[in-house]
Amino acid sequence: MSALARWCHRHRFIVISTWICVLIGLTLMSTAVKASYDNSFTLDGTGSGRAQALLHQSAPAQAGDSDQIVWHVDQGTVTDPAVRQRLSAMLEQVSHLPEVASVDSPYLPGGEVQVAPDGHTAFATLTFAKAADNLDPADVKHVIAVAKAARQPGLDVELGGQAVAHAEQAPLSAVSAVGIAGAAVILLIAFGSLFAMALPIATAVAGVSSGLMLMAPLSHLMSVTGIAPILGALIGLGVGVDYALFIVTRHRRGLKSGIDPQTSTVTALTTSGRAVLFAGGTVCIALLGLLTLGQSFLDGLAFAAVITVACTVLAAVTLLPALFGVFGLRVLSRRERRRLLAGEVDDARNERGLWARWARAVPRFRTVLSAAAVALMLLVSLPVLHLRLGFADASNDPASSSSRKAYEMVADGFGPGFNGPLFLVAQTRSAADRAALDRLDHALAGVPGVAAVQTRDSGTGSAPAGSPAAAPAVTVTQVLPATAPETPATSALISTLRNNVIPSYTRGTTLEVYVGGLTATFDDFAAVSSAKLPWLLAAIVGSSFLLLVIAFRSLLIPAITAAVNLLSAAASFGVLTAVFQWGWGTGVLGIGAPTPVEGYLPGLVLAILFGLSLDYQVFLVSRMAEEWSHSRDNARAVIVGQTDTARVITAAAAIMIAVFVTFVFLGQVDVAEFGVGLAAAVALDAFVLRTVLVPALMHLFGRANWWLPGWLDRRLPHLAVEAPAPKQRASTTPQSSLV
Repeated sequence: MSALARWCHRHRFIVISTWICVLIGLTLMSTAVKASYDNSFTLDGTGSGRAQALLHQSAPAQAGDSDQIVWHVDQGTVTDPAVRQRLSAMLEQVSHLPEVASVDSPYLPGGEVQVAPDGHTAFATLTFAKAADNLDPADVKHVIAVAKAARQPGLDVELGGQAVAHAEQAPLSAVSAVGIAGAAVILLIAFGSLFAMALPIATAVAGVSSGLMLMAPLSHLMSVTGIAPILGALIGLGVGVDYALFIVTRHRRGLKSGIDPQTSTVTALTTSGRAVLFAGGTVCIALLGLLTLGQSFLDGLAFAAVITVACTVLAAVTLLPALFGVFGLRVLSRRERRRLLAGEVDDARNERGLWARWARAVPRFRTVLSAAAVALMLLVSLPVLHLRLGFADASNDPASSSSRKAYEMVADGFGPGFNGPLFLVAQTRSAADRAALDRLDHALAGVPGVAAVQTRDSGTGSAPAGSPAAAPAVTVTQVLPATAPETPATSALISTLRNNVIPSYTRGTTLEVYVGGLTATFDDFAAVSSAKLPWLLAAIVGSSFLLLVIAFRSLLIPAITAAVNLLSAAASFGVLTAVFQWGWGTGVLGIGAPTPVEGYLPGLVLAILFGLSLDYQVFLVSRMAEEWSHSRDNARAVIVGQTDTARVITAAAAIMIAVFVTFVFLGQVDVAEFGVGLAAAVALDAFVLRTVLVPALMHLFGRANWWLPGWLDRRLPHLAVEAPAPKQRASTTPQSSLV
């Protein structure tokens, strides 16, 4: 690290120019390649996965996103001549707009089912030429504008669907800008210098931008969902600013102690820079733990996030030392430079400051503080006992959004189940199979929780009735639940159909019937995630435990880390359960009614959370370990480590919280759950676990913190998180460099 830091500092303009060229090149490449995001959910080995596979084999669906144009009249019916003429003209106009593949009007033959029983509401199915994430928002907004132009007094028109919801979201760049602005304010308060504030921001933006642009080619190599850029920006900005903050803080400490800028840069990179490498590596390892779940949807998210984190780490250890060389002593405030010019050096540890006083108070009340911290974490974690995984439907979109209004119009006119139909995909091979399927279709209407049943053939492989089937025929039966897609009653209906109703009619035949559709897919996703979560936890906890044993030559510190990280995860999901599932914060956040936690969220949040928690533990304990290696005094090591790192850890946590909270207002429920869950976890982690519980426990355990059996110590490789800082000589800095 010292050679890299010295080279980047001396050749600063080459490094900066290289980064600028790389960013320009990546921009051109991502523009030329264009991302191809895949939002299809296919779960191998599940009923919904087999249903989807059958449909693709027999009648491949159009690749584009299907949305709805919904209209409602206050007086008369939607089939009145004036309404029919006005809406038919609008639908005809929409069908010729860019990126629109087709429009299925309720006014065409066979479209009667798209008119509500009371005649006040109707909808048209709008199919785009591309998937929602690959559409230009301007084209979708044009469709929305043309459709809404048909409004008039007494006639309301709204649009719903994934493409419409995406077009209505706040731009990622705008949300990121707000997060960066919040981080900048905190950095300015912490450093008192515009240049020092700008360094972490510039480094994080460079790293995150390069990572996001690399997602375009990644989307052509593997399945990457459209949420990947949002997740990458959320994680990248948080860790990118934090990593740079740790290095900048160490560099400023060196400058204030009288060391020349180059030596201070080398010292910062060989100490905090090595810790950043280790911390970034742990985040990447935790994210790659998602591969143990065996779900391609999460695999793409994991690789996308890992690429972004790796780019931010690379920027922190290359671009940052180059910027140190450009700014010199201007990373200090004017007052700090004047003090340095007057010959006043600072050892950078305020022994009389707030955190120093707190660090000395912790050992006096270590038992009480440990018990209080654990009790608080358990109290916050209690709601997790009632956690229900599922998915949020459009009823949780912002109240002012067209997608939310369209959802409510369909639910009021047709029933809530129309917003999340189930599809029973059947494959028949004989006349006996067909007869059994007919009996099943007739029986479905009488199943509790079923509002309506519609049957249609796929049009492939059908054989005349009463004759052996020439080829397996695929039939799709649409079952409309009586309840909304996200409710427990709909999940119960899916289980009833699979476990009771369907087997009673397929027994003794070769008939295969699978329950599919987006609602069933998300239900399966939640079940699969819950079943495989223990494997993910084992992989993450096991790998982090081993890394910390190697880094700190201790068994107790990794055990404490694993325990407090599990507490942090439980508390995070406790907050998510209370805010979203119980609805304690849905009104404030403007996301509608209470909703279950997204089925894919636990694995992703756990991976990210363990990585971020390890970051703080590494920065805290590495400073303690450095002092322990010098003094062999546990109490002094814990006090010094906490005094030196508490301020920067809490500042870093405040920055992460600011970044995560801004993403809550993107207008997307799953992203809001990410933001709230991670912000709550980081707040509890930094202000309760790392500043209270971990130091108190380490005071309680004393020298046992640093014990490692000799036989194990000899067999483990040596990995120093922070290299010992070189002996440094204060230098007299020319006056011209101080301004």
